Amino acid sequence: MTLFDFTFHHERPIEPEMVRKLYDAVGWWPEREEQEIAAVLSGDLAIGAWDGERLIGFARVISDHRLHAYIDDVMVHPDYQRQGVGRQMLTKLLAALQHIETITLFCQPELREFYRQSGFRAFPSQVVMHQKGNDDHRSQ
Repeated sequence: MTLFDFTFHHERPIEPEMVRKLYDAVGWWPEREEQEIAAVLSGDLAIGAWDGERLIGFARVISDHRLHAYIDDVMVHPDYQRQGVGRQMLTKLLAALQHIETITLFCQPELREFYRQSGFRAFPSQVVMHQKGNDDHRSQ
């Protein structure tokens, strides 16, 4: 089994262009610009999984630091999927968030079991709702 390095952004800086390449590799967020990614990296908590100097995994957290935390953008480069990278990133994040009352994430249906194994539960009665910041009704 190959050993990878898992470090938080404040321990080993994650460059926006590295995250951009990872988004491209997994087919996410083609519209995200590096300056937006830089702003995200200055937020609460981010973790990187590294194979030498190559960023192979990434996840971030948005939190109020007490009651709620939201895990977002959990991704592993396709060449490294199914090697335990996602699990180790999630384990390290959850350890850092153990003082938080409720930890939330959204995932694709095929990943439910992966997250269930780490203690997450799906709530079928809840509905995910989104609003874009530039929706027309916001200006009214």
